[in-house]
Amino acid sequence: MLKFYTAGESHGQALLAFVSGLPAALPVDLEFINNELRRRQLGYGRGGRQKIEKDRGDVFAGVRHGKTIGAPVALRIENRDWANWEKILPVEASAESANHERRLLAPRPGHADLAGAQKFNFHDARYVL
Repeated sequence: MLKFYTAGESHGQALLAFVSGLPAALPVDLEFINNELRRRQLGYGRGGRQKIEKDRGDVFAGVRHGKTIGAPVALRIENRDWANWEKILPVEASAESANHERRLLAPRPGHADLAGAQKFNFHDARYVL
């Protein structure tokens, strides 16, 4: 059975994808994947975000010599804008991070902010996807 999981937040360090259930020796064309990511950036968006970041997938596990090895495949897409958010939305709690906190109280249309904030009863939409 093929299973697909994702992890990450809009302003986090990276987005992760995990695919399990792929057979061994299946060809993986990373250039094709990266071309699809480039195509995504040609779409419409709020501001110039698609022009700022050049998404590129890096395989972290499950592929050797361009073929799957039968283990789950892990793919990472770095958020190059993370440096601008690291102090505002850090992974670890600290007194310094509280000083940099900026709440997002008006969720963006078409984004998961509103649904996630309602689902988890967050009063800051930045804490959701």
